[in-house]
Amino acid sequence: MSARSSVLLSLLLASVVAAPLGAQTAALPSAPSAAPVGLDALRRDASYLAGDALAGRLTGSPGADSAAEYVARRFRQAGLQAPPNGWFQPFTVAADAPAAAHAGVGGAAGKNVIGILPGRDPVLRNEVVIVGAHYDHLGLGGSFALDPDSTGAVHNGADDNASGTIALFRIAEALRAARPARTIVFIAFSAEELGLLGSAHYVREPAYPLAVTRAMVNLDMVGRLRNDRLIVYGSATAAEFPALLESLNKEHGFALHHEGDGYGRSDQSSFYAAGVPVLHMFTDLHEDYHRSTDDWEKLDLAGLARVADFSAAVVAAIANRPAALTFINLPPPQPRAGGGGYGAYLGSIPDMAGGVRGVRLTGVRKDSPAEQGGIQAGDVIIRIGTSEVADLQGMTDALREHKPGDVVDIVIVRDGTERTCRVTLGSRGG
Repeated sequence: MSARSSVLLSLLLASVVAAPLGAQTAALPSAPSAAPVGLDALRRDASYLAGDALAGRLTGSPGADSAAEYVARRFRQAGLQAPPNGWFQPFTVAADAPAAAHAGVGGAAGKNVIGILPGRDPVLRNEVVIVGAHYDHLGLGGSFALDPDSTGAVHNGADDNASGTIALFRIAEALRAARPARTIVFIAFSAEELGLLGSAHYVREPAYPLAVTRAMVNLDMVGRLRNDRLIVYGSATAAEFPALLESLNKEHGFALHHEGDGYGRSDQSSFYAAGVPVLHMFTDLHEDYHRSTDDWEKLDLAGLARVADFSAAVVAAIANRPAALTFINLPPPQPRAGGGGYGAYLGSIPDMAGGVRGVRLTGVRKDSPAEQGGIQAGDVIIRIGTSEVADLQGMTDALREHKPGDVVDIVIVRDGTERTCRVTLGSRGG
């Protein structure tokens, strides 16, 4: 636990109060009233966050800043409280973060938005469940858009991920009305599209220590419900999840499909790598994904409300259960033969934030060559064999120089000290 986390924990448990937004929100547009978050409110929220005026909410842009301030106001209206340091958790996108460098936004200022619903139980309120969604998107397209001919057009990201963001408001209202035993931490993440940078930053500097974080529920792309089909990834990350999901779904009536470990291309991955059980609510991909046509008018708001209500029930069940969940650290599915990737397999999970010489790891996959060789989360890889590793590209190049079965010395920095781990590299093709 960092000193900052310890201080925040004591402050949060003793006297979390809603800090006034003050000058932070003086220039904000009017947000909806604090009435229950029905379909009209969801429509107003969606039309604002995914409107052309915010220009696609690219991290570091004025539109993203306006979105963050709007989310903070809606959190306050939903009855959440600001942490002692205020609604915003700022961070700087490292200039060498791979995705950020590719998008030309290295050095940009990101900010997570955090709201707290203190638990009602005098003991269990010391533990937390996180509910999160990223609010950033692609701005005017470009690097990561799937319609390259539309570069320069606003990519509004209504489903990805204004949908998950506005679902947070409805979930907050529902849980405030029947306050759970444990404390609920709501987080709207920045810079997800740049490599999960906002959630990775929170995991490094959590408002509550990860040791008392019992689960993380992520909502990413929940606005296009079709044929009642709801996908929940991460159900294999806690022994209790499958039965819990199936039981709650009896009331909610989804064509529910749940599966998988907690690794995926969204913010829950940052928490799973840190040993937290996770779930990712998802209504599946569609033809507008990462395209300029992902507009708010195409959202199924009634379906979104159903997903939010189911998610609220899941969070409440986790937050009210007497015992902690049983975390399961599963090995990831093996990549398919011929399915991409180069060189030998190490099984490390890089921190995409950059900002260090080498490659910092957020975790290592269970039973991987990295784990078997003694490499751990938090280590910084600086050399593989005879190849210096200055960044992620250097690490990729170094692994390309080897084949499965090679035994290599990997030099890491752990707690400021260089160490050498001998690793037998594996196969990417399984």
